[in-house]
Amino acid sequence: MKFSLEGLAVYFPYEFIYPEQYQFMLECKRALDAKGHGLLEMPTGTGKTITLLALITSYQLAHPEIGKLVYCTRTVPEMEKVLQELKELVDYRSRYFLGPGQKVPQILALGLSSRKNLCVHPSVAEEGSRESVDAKCRRLTATWVRERHVSGQDIEVCDFFEQLERAGSDALLEPGVYTLEDLRIFGRKQGWCPYFLARHMLAFANVVVYNYQYMLDPKVSNMVSRELEKECIVVFDEAHNIDNVCIEALSVNLRQQTLDNAGRNITRLHSAIERAKSTDAQRLKDEYQRLVRGLQTQGNLPSADPRPAGAGGEDWLANPALPEDIMREAVPGNIRRAEHFVAFLRRFVAYLKEKLGVNQVETENPTTFLAQLQERLNIDGKTLRFCYDRLTSLLKTLEITDTDDFTPIHLVADFATLVGTYARGFAIITEPFDERMPAVRDPVMQLSCLDASLAVKPVFAKFQSVIITSGTLSPIDLYPKILNFQPVVLQSLQMTLTRDCLCPAILTRGADQMPVSTKFDMRDDPNVVRNYGRMLVELASVIPDGIVAFFVSYSYMDTIVSKWDQMGVLQDLMAAKLVFIETTDVVETTLALDNFRRACDCGRGAVFFSVARGKVAEGIDFDRHYGRAVVMFGVPYQYTLSRILRARLEYMREMFQIKESDFLAFDAVRQAAQCVGRVIRSKADYGMMVFADQRYQRHDKRDKLPAWITTHLKDSHLNLSADMLVHVAREFMRSMAQPYDRMAVGKSLLTEDAVNGMVTAEPTGMMIG
Repeated sequence: MKFSLEGLAVYFPYEFIYPEQYQFMLECKRALDAKGHGLLEMPTGTGKTITLLALITSYQLAHPEIGKLVYCTRTVPEMEKVLQELKELVDYRSRYFLGPGQKVPQILALGLSSRKNLCVHPSVAEEGSRESVDAKCRRLTATWVRERHVSGQDIEVCDFFEQLERAGSDALLEPGVYTLEDLRIFGRKQGWCPYFLARHMLAFANVVVYNYQYMLDPKVSNMVSRELEKECIVVFDEAHNIDNVCIEALSVNLRQQTLDNAGRNITRLHSAIERAKSTDAQRLKDEYQRLVRGLQTQGNLPSADPRPAGAGGEDWLANPALPEDIMREAVPGNIRRAEHFVAFLRRFVAYLKEKLGVNQVETENPTTFLAQLQERLNIDGKTLRFCYDRLTSLLKTLEITDTDDFTPIHLVADFATLVGTYARGFAIITEPFDERMPAVRDPVMQLSCLDASLAVKPVFAKFQSVIITSGTLSPIDLYPKILNFQPVVLQSLQMTLTRDCLCPAILTRGADQMPVSTKFDMRDDPNVVRNYGRMLVELASVIPDGIVAFFVSYSYMDTIVSKWDQMGVLQDLMAAKLVFIETTDVVETTLALDNFRRACDCGRGAVFFSVARGKVAEGIDFDRHYGRAVVMFGVPYQYTLSRILRARLEYMREMFQIKESDFLAFDAVRQAAQCVGRVIRSKADYGMMVFADQRYQRHDKRDKLPAWITTHLKDSHLNLSADMLVHVAREFMRSMAQPYDRMAVGKSLLTEDAVNGMVTAEPTGMMIG
């Protein structure tokens, strides 16, 4: 359909539109009109992705001055899904421009991922890990490798990269939407490298889809996203965990093995310098002169695309510090010469090893760490700030392409640069062993970012509109505090349904009326374990097809399944349905999921045991008959004795006045909502959501659930015992088996005429703040 939204012509590729989709577009448009940022929660299964794409591409069409749409996803499958939906949207939109004298608007959209996902070179693509693919690619495409090949030496280069370079400015993609597979097919056909072609085409694209890291992690964003214009519209989809992504982007862990390997890296660097002195000393002298004049001014940092003409593919990751915090001056004199820098690294690594030798936990901030370092080794913060750039410069000068081998020393340089750059918002925590295994000595030094707003601040500052959206952002008013920004639109939308296809329920007691919970003082109680097991067996007998059960942790899942086995509960459950379990092994879990689906398809039915915060909870949908009920056993709190978590909680209390209990409850409930949300993926779907813990009965937990769940939580479904829950499940499944009008136009579906006839009214969603 084509309709007018406050004067904007919107092209939407379906015959009907949900009222919440229309409302979502309205709020999104208001954020774009105000050139501000938006925070929008929209129920899962209501077409959030296509709604965003339809609105923003229509907005680009009406406002040519608007820059690219940069759509950030968490995973490659999500990226491919976005591009596939965009492809259908563009095909549909072109139908409106087929009249005489009309020109079909051209659009170039592409996905950008790592070399591992885009490489078509036969031997490189076979490499296992991302790091080894990157390293092998650099060995074939580095500038000095190509120069030696041209000079007649028998050195292998990448034909795909060479042909792309020879094509020069003619190496362009025709307008269209290119998934990763499309890019690989095009690359093989033309003989061009898809990875570097995609990097080159970023400058010309109207829509770019890539991973969060490409926008939030300075090491990647300084290299890939630096040239994006201010007018771009940035979308973070499924962004309920965006604060954790920001923190991980600026955190570094160093273990004993890392430092041992870094020591070996330093020895290799020393040998390479000695060789260079004897064979090509001028290279080291030239580098020294460049460093005297300043790294930044000489462009010695990895350059952003488009790459300089004739440059190779040896670009390393950029500086781990945020762009405005990078030093823009000459490198300190004590690390300009290569041999001096290597000696500095050796002393620094030895100091870190000494720090790892502690027998008790030590927590310090960067200022304290630097003061001790200055006192012991006479190394100052400025020297540390240049560590990463200086290392990158040296590796290029020595023409080293084995990037995967030098990961340990790069981690040390990351650590040094971040410690030297930031005085606040970080904590350095050294632990001699994991508290959960105190008998095993496994020292680790963790430089942990405590402030999620640090990584996302440059994104809010640079781009005029950033839209953060997910199905589980409640309580939505906490995100502006955590990320330290002021959204112009803050909205949590409801779900309009023709029938009550959601059935949330809170289980607080077993059939014997004993309370159930995964609290530490109750979780090992045999009565709680038995009641949980009997409840699941009873549900399996009345609910058809698939049931998904989420536990608070792997260790708790292992414990309770083992006890169920001893009690005979597991045998009773397997008599009703087959049982499959998520493990930490990706291959095992993928196989278990495949067999779970097969069991549901053939009518046998199955139960899938999974873990909150795991891979399945974050990325796998249990739509239709694969998920007729989901059970959340307990409240999935983080490990509250974690010193990193304690430090972050203390920082948020001081800086943002967020209470510890509020953040912990918020974080646990958003994970629970994410788990139960896996069961509803469209309005035609239906499923039960069971919150199996007495703590969900309390308002401080229940009120933090998304509004689209709580509005369907009836009073009669609160404070249930196991037998009452089974009765509710039986009645719900019976009602869902009745025929209903899927095309209930007017209530949950709007036609083109209805939308065009609508007068923009006040928001129907729940306005907050």
